[in-house]
Amino acid sequence: MTTLEPAAVTEGFDLAGLLAERGAERYELHARHLNHQLPRMLRTIGFDKVYERAEGAYFWDADGNDYLDMLAGFGVMGLGRHHPVVRKALHDVLDAQLADLTRFDCQPLPGLLAEKLLAHSPYLDRVFFGNSGTEAVETALKFARYATGRPRVLYCHHAFHGLTTGSLSVNGEDGFRDGFAPLLPDTAVPLGDLDALARELKKGDVAALVVEPVQGKGVHEAPPGYLRAARELLHRHKALLILDEVQTGLGRTGDFYAHQHEDGVEPDLVCVAKALSGGYVPVGATLGKEWIFKKVYSSMDRVLVHSASFGSNAQAMAAGLAVLSVVEDERIVANARSTGELLKARLTALVDKYELLSDVRGRGLMIGIEFGRPRSLKLRSRWTMLQAARKGLFAQMVVVPLLQRHRILTQVSGDHLEVIKLIPPLIIGEREVDRFVEAFTEVMDDAHSGGGLMWDFGRTLVKQAVANR
Repeated sequence: MTTLEPAAVTEGFDLAGLLAERGAERYELHARHLNHQLPRMLRTIGFDKVYERAEGAYFWDADGNDYLDMLAGFGVMGLGRHHPVVRKALHDVLDAQLADLTRFDCQPLPGLLAEKLLAHSPYLDRVFFGNSGTEAVETALKFARYATGRPRVLYCHHAFHGLTTGSLSVNGEDGFRDGFAPLLPDTAVPLGDLDALARELKKGDVAALVVEPVQGKGVHEAPPGYLRAARELLHRHKALLILDEVQTGLGRTGDFYAHQHEDGVEPDLVCVAKALSGGYVPVGATLGKEWIFKKVYSSMDRVLVHSASFGSNAQAMAAGLAVLSVVEDERIVANARSTGELLKARLTALVDKYELLSDVRGRGLMIGIEFGRPRSLKLRSRWTMLQAARKGLFAQMVVVPLLQRHRILTQVSGDHLEVIKLIPPLIIGEREVDRFVEAFTEVMDDAHSGGGLMWDFGRTLVKQAVANR
């Protein structure tokens, strides 16, 4: 038999033509073939927009209106959308026609990316590449349990580490866990509570503690000194410290890793993903100590004891290398720190002005804006109405007009939370800070006025919440 020749590039599949012909069906196709609740939810809150293109920190619709992205694809778009350096790297790797994923060779790109990553964490020695943040966490859980010979993993209340079975076992949100038991043996401890950690470690069956240096849900930072003290306590009991930097890593908080804000924090395993992809090719990485990797891969018989079919693929590795090059060349970490400080300061100045605004917190370009019970009777009665229907509705009331009136995309930081989380692309600057603060100020003025479109929308949300009970 002769080998089939690939079809000429001018024939066959036409992506541009397909999108032109069927693109307008996007919401109907999703409702029919994918998660039917997503388009329903988007239509309910007026988020069923049609974005035509994107670049940097902006989207555009068919009428040419721009939208400021303060969500960055839940942190994936750390460099914004379609960064030219990452795009070129992907074109180059495709044009190179590498002999990728043969399974029985060692390509150079994975080693080069591992070398680059490890240069930012000199206390770690080796890397495993998977395809996502949840895979990076799964890898860390497996490695910790095997290396210590112990079954139980500790995690913190309100943590989010992913949604596959292992990472779900260390997820601090019951809404994600409900109905998926039994999970792995696990125990939750309060973030920052060393006494609670010590009590669990005394039982002798703990493999590791997995913790986010800054929790994505609610944007809560580990207290000063906690990570270093937790590591010492864990090592005293022959357990490991796993830091989940899937969202906080690669500059998000104003340092390359969030745990590097504090001296002396040397984790045993670190998980990264999201921004490492450049927003193009899914990739996750688990960095760890030499002895852990050597214990897991202890013989040639165990060479594939933990692997991933698409792990270390050339496109993902090229994207990761390009991302790290941009992070270094364009001073992305420093920009995240300075722009984040400016944004946080501008928002913090509003806390005394608005009684519905209770706190602004976070690091770098990971900022939480929390709302709370107002003092005045009229506002308090409206607040109570929303809380009785469903906690978190006021934050949603802020998110919607930011998009509808000001074309700014944000998110509520978690279910039943009155917190908006800002995790914009790390490339934003003063112009974007000005636009967001001005829009947020207008929305808060409306919320504190005698009438206001926000409260009309609030009544719609209350009806929806009651109907869904």
